Amino acid sequence: MRIEHLRERSDLGVISTTTLKSLGVADPWRRCASGGPWQRMYPGVVLLHNGPPTPDQHLTAALLRAGPGAVVTGSWACRRHGLPARSPEIHLLVPGAARGSGSLILERASPMPPSSDVGGFPVVSTARAVVDACRFLRSVDEATALVAAAVQRRLCTPDELRVEARTNRYGTKLAREVLRDLGRAESVAERDARRLSRKIRLTTPHWNATIADASGLVIARPDAWYDDVGLAWEIDSRAFHYGPRDYERTLARNSRYAAAGILVVQTLPTRLRDSPEAVARELKAAHRAAAARPRPAVHVVEVR
Repeated sequence: MRIEHLRERSDLGVISTTTLKSLGVADPWRRCASGGPWQRMYPGVVLLHNGPPTPDQHLTAALLRAGPGAVVTGSWACRRHGLPARSPEIHLLVPGAARGSGSLILERASPMPPSSDVGGFPVVSTARAVVDACRFLRSVDEATALVAAAVQRRLCTPDELRVEARTNRYGTKLAREVLRDLGRAESVAERDARRLSRKIRLTTPHWNATIADASGLVIARPDAWYDDVGLAWEIDSRAFHYGPRDYERTLARNSRYAAAGILVVQTLPTRLRDSPEAVARELKAAHRAAAARPRPAVHVVEVR
């Protein structure tokens, strides 16, 4: 059979050896030998060219190997949802017993979680994908960043993540620790800011409290609010705050701070990470300056 007909029977050039044999290809593996025109992806799965597979071809081959009913979870599902996740392993959930191969992880799930079509592939919810991805991470910072991205992009809620992390699936300890330590899904920088604030023993601030003026007009929701002196601390992460139109909103926020007489310290996450001593000095100096002038007539209207 001509290669064009084989490609028509394949999915993105991925095809099973069973299908190839039914189409008259007696020895598919011979064409997958070194220098051959095809390549073996997994046992029983062939790619009809010998160049580098695309991510979609990788995932198609993995699902074909896993069999009917398999769904994508973990880091590959996170990426399908638009989240940063770097693990190369493809993690699939399957309804029955199955064996993985190489970087393919096949895990039996009972019951199978709900999934939806994302770009032509069956993908679990964002919350399930994030928790499963965290199961294969070893870095608290990586797990915190992934959880933060999921929540701050409003792809899932902290409660949805907690529900997934409370299950008995092996390896959810890291995800549970991140959610417990943070109290809410936040960025690595915000977590570091909390630690620094405790270390320099400033008045314990409100975190992510909504601040309003005397007339009730909402001014902002700073990352940290030192209510005793009326000082705001903003961790202005480019990753989360400087997307489309966010720069304009940041300028408007700072104008509202100025109009209300609020001092504000703005810190980049890179400085918080690389120069915490310098940030601590700046924060303490700002706190002294705020304490030396009359406190503005503002108040907390909501604390999370």
